[in-house]
Amino acid sequence: MNLRHKLLYVAMSLAFAPATLYAADQDATVQNPSSRNPEAADKKVQNLDAVSVTATKRDTPLQKTPVAVTAITVDTLDRERVMTVQDLTKLVPGLQGTSQGDHGVVTLTLRGIGNDSAKTEYADPEVATFVDGVYAPRAEAASGLLLDMDGVEVLRGPQGTLWGRNSTAGAISFQTAKPDIGAGFYGNAQIEAGNYNQIGSRAAFNLPISNTFAMRVAVVHEQHDGYVDYQNPSSQLPTVAQQQQAYLASSASGGTLANFKPIDPGQYVQRGDKYNAQDQSAARVSALWQPSDSFKWNLSYEYFVDRGTPSMSLMQTPRQGQDFWSALIDTAPYLHRTSNTVRSRMDWNINDSMQLSYIAGYNSYSGKSDFDQDVGVSVPTSFTTNGVYQDDRTNDSNYKNWSQEINLKSTGPQTVDWILGAYYGYENNDIRFDIPIMNGTRYGTVSWQGSFIQPKETVESYALFGQATWHLSDHWRLTGGLRWSHDDKENKGGINWGWAYDPTVPQVPISPDVYPDPSNGFAISQRNTAKYSKSKPTWLIRLDTDISENGMLYASVSTGYKSGGTQDAGTLYKPESLTNYEVGSKFAFFDGHMTWNTAIYYEDFKNFQLSAPIVYPDGNHGLGFSNVGGSTKVLGFESELAYQQKDDRFNLIFSAIPKKKLGTLIYAGSNDYQGLPACPPQSNLANCMNVTGNDLPHAPDVSLTGIYEHTFHLGNGGRLTPRASAQYQSSQWLSYFNLGSGDKQKAYVRGDLSLRYSEPGDKWWVNAYVQNVSDEKTRTSAGRFQMSDGSLQYVSQYLAPRTYGVQVGVWF
Repeated sequence: MNLRHKLLYVAMSLAFAPATLYAADQDATVQNPSSRNPEAADKKVQNLDAVSVTATKRDTPLQKTPVAVTAITVDTLDRERVMTVQDLTKLVPGLQGTSQGDHGVVTLTLRGIGNDSAKTEYADPEVATFVDGVYAPRAEAASGLLLDMDGVEVLRGPQGTLWGRNSTAGAISFQTAKPDIGAGFYGNAQIEAGNYNQIGSRAAFNLPISNTFAMRVAVVHEQHDGYVDYQNPSSQLPTVAQQQQAYLASSASGGTLANFKPIDPGQYVQRGDKYNAQDQSAARVSALWQPSDSFKWNLSYEYFVDRGTPSMSLMQTPRQGQDFWSALIDTAPYLHRTSNTVRSRMDWNINDSMQLSYIAGYNSYSGKSDFDQDVGVSVPTSFTTNGVYQDDRTNDSNYKNWSQEINLKSTGPQTVDWILGAYYGYENNDIRFDIPIMNGTRYGTVSWQGSFIQPKETVESYALFGQATWHLSDHWRLTGGLRWSHDDKENKGGINWGWAYDPTVPQVPISPDVYPDPSNGFAISQRNTAKYSKSKPTWLIRLDTDISENGMLYASVSTGYKSGGTQDAGTLYKPESLTNYEVGSKFAFFDGHMTWNTAIYYEDFKNFQLSAPIVYPDGNHGLGFSNVGGSTKVLGFESELAYQQKDDRFNLIFSAIPKKKLGTLIYAGSNDYQGLPACPPQSNLANCMNVTGNDLPHAPDVSLTGIYEHTFHLGNGGRLTPRASAQYQSSQWLSYFNLGSGDKQKAYVRGDLSLRYSEPGDKWWVNAYVQNVSDEKTRTSAGRFQMSDGSLQYVSQYLAPRTYGVQVGVWF
């Protein structure tokens, strides 16, 4: 029995194990001691203005925190079935998630700022993610399961002062559930099943070991079949006679059929794991040691495995007779990821007015994957003509990172609240990525193929930071912050191998066990050894005031920063910086049962980094970085309205981004968009176009999410709670090229429904759900292929189709 099946067995066993059950409000969080007291739990849930956040690296009430932050409770994560970071998008104004099949990652855009290709060995995003205060540098981490969470905070706008580099557009802070020393043994478990053979189970329980030590154990397993069916090649391939005719007309034939062979339908995948399948498991063991009131140490180890499959790009217009959720596949999907993470936090209360904290983390990640990059768009007319076979294969990727932060801050009532800190982070990464591209089928001639081998790429980052809030009066506060960051990045021995077109070498796709060299037809196209080193300050100035007992206004100017780095051929690209001007308000009404938070912002972005797979004039491929000249400018407004009484909940989440203009970039290219015009020699690109002034992608003019639920009290004491949520988004571009309808997601509405029953003693509950009720086909990215007849065929990644299922949970 392998590990993920053991985790599934443990979770299901816990779900049905005999246990001493206690009554608690269904909305209470299990890790909170008040969850044992229904009245205390109910009071906490109902008073929305009592929700606290750590956006300023200290616990403060959400409604008294002058930062645009969305706080998502564990209850909302559960009811909205938030499994990954991409599921957060409908709950946060201006947040978008984009799937990338070839690397199997999710990239994030916030307030119009993001980068679809943040998937290199450095993988620097514009939206930083943290778990328990520990930075998670890998884009792959965004696809991990959200296991046993205590809540999520999404900080919108640059967070460069307190949270550091790569938080250019914002930061997402995940808080895991912690052990509880004084609450005794308790826990929860659930199982679920749904369409696409979906099954899932999760469990968590608190273990009080002594009056100074406790542990918490959490496990989860989620899986479902792939959404993309395999097309039958026999119904699409030409007859042998047609193949012979096409082969004779090709330059590869030499005018004879001497080397002709018919296309083998067996090379196309027709069974086995499908694309867009999930098979993920995770486990976390947490410990809390608190020997005194002045010291506590939280320590956790987390293990995550992903044995699902990448997500497939689909033809926007399927071939006649083919289903939309299907593709003609000649590369079987493969995904194999393993992650080990240790996180530690120590807090010392030095005295009544000062606290020292030490936060450290370590992560080791390894991954392999295989993806059909040609996505079955072109059907070959012979084994060497028209069709294209392209396999994007990560042979090995290994990423290790360490981080440490120490901060000293004031506590309790002070005229000046202050925090001082130092940060150190280090990454050591390596990867081999192969791209065989063949004419016709995998048995055809080589169109081009390459192997990108980066044996050692390192990142070393240092920072010093400080922030202070001066209480000018009982109602006015002035905040200033400054951070100095220094980054060193180095590529040691990186080589890009390209095809040398040697007629004496057999033309076969490169295999993972073959090292490229001249003897097998390869030549070095680029040497990537280089070093980048630069320092950068970021800062914050903010003024906020109370305008009533239940309202506040704030105005701020803040900056964010993402370092530059090295790229193919050892060239460097510049760091980017964002200056954000923002005015916001926060109000609470009806004794805290309703809150309304708004912000209007203007972003001025310098040297925006765009990266994309490109073709060079000599025919070799690589990953290119470009700095956008001038200023990229974004203007937006966002609003969050929440209402909650005992039996009713209502949320409106609104975002408007009427202005989102890219700066100056005359030569923009991407292999994902074939058919771009030829470029002049000075561009160092084979094909490109001028995208200056184009709209930013993943930034709809208007986005609105509405959520409502009502609890009906039944005669037997149980509760029945229907819940409905819907998201509307206006049309949005899917790339910087702004190429027309194929490069755009039209306006859409996606809706979810659920119905939950909780039994009278809150010992167990049942929930039935339907997500994407209307089965909306929602694009999150786009690309296009140029066909043999010169036409252009667009493909896209899509959000999941309609899914439904039933969950059963217990509290013990």
